[in-house]
Amino acid sequence: MPSSRTGRPPVQRTVRRPAASRTVRDNPLRQLYLRAKKAWDRPLTAYYLILGGSLLITVLGLVMVYSASQITALQMSLPGSFFFRKQFLAAAIGGVLLLVASRMPVKLHRALAYPILAGAVFLMALVQVPGIGMSVNGNQNWISLGGSFQIQPSEFGKLALVLWGADLLARKQDKKLLTQWKHMLVPLVPVAFMLLGLIMLGGDMGTAIILTAILFGLLWLAGAPTRLFVGVLSIAGLIGLILIKTSPNRMARLACIGATEPRSAGADCWQAVHGIYALASGGIFGSGLGASVEKWGQLPEAHTDFIFAVTGEELGLAGTLSVLALFAALGYAGIRVAGRTEDPFVRYAAGGVTTWITAQAVINIGAVLGLLPIAGVPLPLFSYGGSALLPTMFAIGLLIAFARDEPAARAALAMRQPRFGRKRGAGRSARTREPRRWNTMRRRASAARTSGER
Repeated sequence: MPSSRTGRPPVQRTVRRPAASRTVRDNPLRQLYLRAKKAWDRPLTAYYLILGGSLLITVLGLVMVYSASQITALQMSLPGSFFFRKQFLAAAIGGVLLLVASRMPVKLHRALAYPILAGAVFLMALVQVPGIGMSVNGNQNWISLGGSFQIQPSEFGKLALVLWGADLLARKQDKKLLTQWKHMLVPLVPVAFMLLGLIMLGGDMGTAIILTAILFGLLWLAGAPTRLFVGVLSIAGLIGLILIKTSPNRMARLACIGATEPRSAGADCWQAVHGIYALASGGIFGSGLGASVEKWGQLPEAHTDFIFAVTGEELGLAGTLSVLALFAALGYAGIRVAGRTEDPFVRYAAGGVTTWITAQAVINIGAVLGLLPIAGVPLPLFSYGGSALLPTMFAIGLLIAFARDEPAARAALAMRQPRFGRKRGAGRSARTREPRRWNTMRRRASAARTSGER
């Protein structure tokens, strides 16, 4: 050891680390944030959020449908699990549709756009035929399938507008026609107005609002100029104002915003006020699953439009915030898929589906909270109703297919494939491939011998 001039051994000084790195390592909140950010930026984050979030919403919705519909079923002299069994059957069929849609290639989705649109228009026109169409709660938007099964074709009109509009805009973008306003509006806006007209013939204002939101979402993603966007919005707003002013029922719903008494401003606000009562009596953790009081005849449509109120009463603020978090995660994942793709059809379709589900959830929850008028739209994947559940689950399958089709996500999924599922020699040449693990000992021993050994 070299010595100093005084004969003493030199003092070894420790190298000080930068304060910034030491702060990052010593701060557990900072470490948690960095880990969460790293996990959030992984290629499969959107895929897992869409798949897990939609399944959790559907399962929790089945539980709440069973809890909220028992009293209604008994009042109708039906078994207590009647509505649950129908919803479970629709969820099973919807699960098959979700799986099929998630495995379909993008070209097949685009090929189905026009047949789905034609079928939706035909069924929506068939609703207005006397003897075929049915009126439920004053809306002529249903077709009876026999027995207790009914179908609402306007719910499939949402899916038709998303697929057809995305395919139309993608084709025009490939031909560089979206820079002209007439190509951006025609024929997208006329076809959307035709669907809106068929829906409004039956008096379903809520579904018409969702369809309008999808149209605006597609125009926004297509890069519509502000003046063009505001123009279409003004025309739609003027038509909606006329439809509201000419309907006493819609004016009464508008008067119930923020109502605290069943008879407020001369309007019957029974449903809106008792929805607030249900949320207020739930507290932080709720009264317990199945222990709702409002569903005992006080709250109309407890298992359909106002199932979120029953959720708040039985599961409390914790349950409602969980549902909101799941919808927020689903919406974020849809926006992420639409923002990271290079395929214009995928971008428009993913944006349209995200707009559809998010707008419908906001309108339903806003009506339950008394912030918006009651529009009569169900909570996606959560409320009772097979006609709404089936196209929504197919749309979720679209998002899953698009999330899987990202290059980084495709590579990550390929690395996680089980070894037994791979083909012999996949990804490597025939000379360099390794023997399979399930080969017998004799085959492995013979493969390890030299070429001259017998």
